[in-house]
Amino acid sequence: MSTLALKGTYWVTVRQYRRTLWLAAAAVAVSLAVIGGLRIWDAQTPDRYYEDGQRYAADDNRGYEALRLALEYGGMWLLLLPLLVGAFVAGPLVAREFESGTYKLSLAQSVSPTDWLRAKLLTATVIALLVTLALTGVFRIGWSRVSGSYNLDWSDRGPYEATGTVIFAYVLAAIAVGALVGQLIRRTLVAMAATGLVMGVVLLILGAFRWSFLTVKTVTGPAGPTLWAPENALMTDAGLLTTSGVRFDQSICWDEVNRTPGLDGMNDGGMKIFERCLAQHDVTSQYVDYHPQSHFWPTQLIESGILLALAALAAFAAFRVLRARHP
Repeated sequence: MSTLALKGTYWVTVRQYRRTLWLAAAAVAVSLAVIGGLRIWDAQTPDRYYEDGQRYAADDNRGYEALRLALEYGGMWLLLLPLLVGAFVAGPLVAREFESGTYKLSLAQSVSPTDWLRAKLLTATVIALLVTLALTGVFRIGWSRVSGSYNLDWSDRGPYEATGTVIFAYVLAAIAVGALVGQLIRRTLVAMAATGLVMGVVLLILGAFRWSFLTVKTVTGPAGPTLWAPENALMTDAGLLTTSGVRFDQSICWDEVNRTPGLDGMNDGGMKIFERCLAQHDVTSQYVDYHPQSHFWPTQLIESGILLALAALAAFAAFRVLRARHP
């Protein structure tokens, strides 16, 4: 067992932040108790069945609604995990050591600056990934029941991150960015805020552009009846097409309706003007752009790759800064 025990800087790091570890363990335990309890409550009310044999939660199943709400908020809270991890690494783990000068004690114990930082980051990485794995596991316990419901589709913010690999890549990127920012700023609170800001921007940017990584699929049909994307697909755009296949901007016809004097809504002749405008521009069909559910894992892997590249660059820069200041 002695070979499995933590030694040196690893042991010091765990001992130094044992309260944080206990808080993380408590968060996992509470999450498991809440989701497990809601699953039990949900199971007390039998499901109802459609004529084709598909089942759905009964209208009076309050346990299901509570579970769905808990997963909806739980997924959004998981998005904050990389920010919390990055802020902790940047602040208490790195910047505070430089701010207080306690890092000198470690370096005086025949530990090189590189070994000192490596031990801290490896310890933080293992613990952060284990906590992330536990929390995503708890999320999946509830997800298996409520997936596909309102705000809990595979492409929604929260469930998308919590059910794939990307949340782990965000955590790794946060650790590396935190290590770099902590060394550059060396002020605990400022480093924590800066790291949270950086990771928040990364979350927003990748969240905004992730559905541009892969080419969308398109389905077309005659103009008139509503055209739907395939089941479980993420619709990204919809509109009208001319006979030549060119996408038509409907605002042209809406503007013509709005410019017509004496109209009081679409039911007062506005619809006829709108349809006449469409006919004048040879609009005969419509389209829907969408991402099928099969795009989930390719998008996850592309986004994870971007984050791992960011993590590698930030970690490389962090060790370069350390060697430059403490050769």
